Order: sequence, then structure tokens, then C-alpha cells
Amino acid sequence: MRVRIIAGEFGGRFIQTPPGSTTHPMGERVRSAMFNSLGETVRGARVLDAFAGTGNLGLEAWSRGAEQIVYFDKSRESLKLVRANVEKARAGEAVTLIHTDAVNGLAMMEQQGKQFDVIFSDPPYDKGLNQKVVEALEKWPVLKPGGLLVLEHSLGEDPGSYLPEGTEFRQEKYGDTKISLIVWKS
Repeated sequence: MRVRIIAGEFGGRFIQTPPGSTTHPMGERVRSAMFNSLGETVRGARVLDAFAGTGNLGLEAWSRGAEQIVYFDKSRESLKLVRANVEKARAGEAVTLIHTDAVNGLAMMEQQGKQFDVIFSDPPYDKGLNQKVVEALEKWPVLKPGGLLVLEHSLGEDPGSYLPEGTEFRQEKYGDTKISLIVWKS
């Protein structure tokens, strides 16, 4: 599968993807629509990609003007691939790669006093991982109030069942994928 950065400074360039099916980069159509919905939100932002995979979400944000990107992934192979893509994009100074799962990474960011403007959570579907990210964010305030949490998930997942009461969010459907855009209030 060939994946390209859609817009911004790095727009049109292709990034590497792994062979096989363990990582599923967000499709170009879905990523384009999602970033169009985000508009200028990523410009100058500190962005966290909680499930790095190929690095395409963080690099798309960087290409569109994000100031800093932090990637988490528990797979050393994924991080190796992300590092290669970051080097190809010459985004190295703006990027931090951390070998950890999302929940432990969020705890680590809280201990370091880090906060983010945008957090992407694009885990393997239907494993309860988005819910774990939300629960961790309630415990460790690393997403700024008013910051944006972007969840990618299957059609069957209902973030309303695990988001804090009263949280408003917007969903967009693309084939068998949903994107939930949540303005963080806690």
C-alpha cells in the first residue's frame, strides 16, 4: 500500500508502509476529510499520535504546520518505520518517538508536565483501546482543556458510552470507519 502526505509543506510525498497487515494506515480519503475538518487546529500545535503505526497522522499534521509531534508505539518495528519516514520528511527536530503503549505513555507525559493541543488515537479496532485512552486522559490531564481528541474506530464502537458525561462530539463516517472529534473539557 502506498501512502502519501496529502497537503502542506510535505504534501505529495510518499511514506513507507510495512509489508503485511499488522498496521493499517488511515486511508487517504479519510485522512483528507479528517484534516479538512480540523482546519487550522494543527497549525502551531503540539500533537500526540498515541498509536504511531506508519507515522502518517503525525507527519500530515507536521506538514500542515504542527510545531511538535510525539509518537507512541509499543512495536519497535513500527517505531523504526516511523523514524525512517520522519527522516525522509526531514521532520526530525519536531518529532519525539517513544517506545511505549498509549496508556503508559500518557502517564509518562503527565509526569513530565507535558500537554498537547491535539491527540490522535487510531488503534486496532474493537479492542477497547480508545476507551483506555479516554480513561487515561481523565486521570492524567495531558490534553489541554479545549484541545481536540480525534478517535478513529469501527462503526460498532460508540465513544458516547465511555466519554465523560456531557462531552459533546461530532462523528463522521467513511465506509467502515468512523472518526470522532471531541473537544476536551476536563
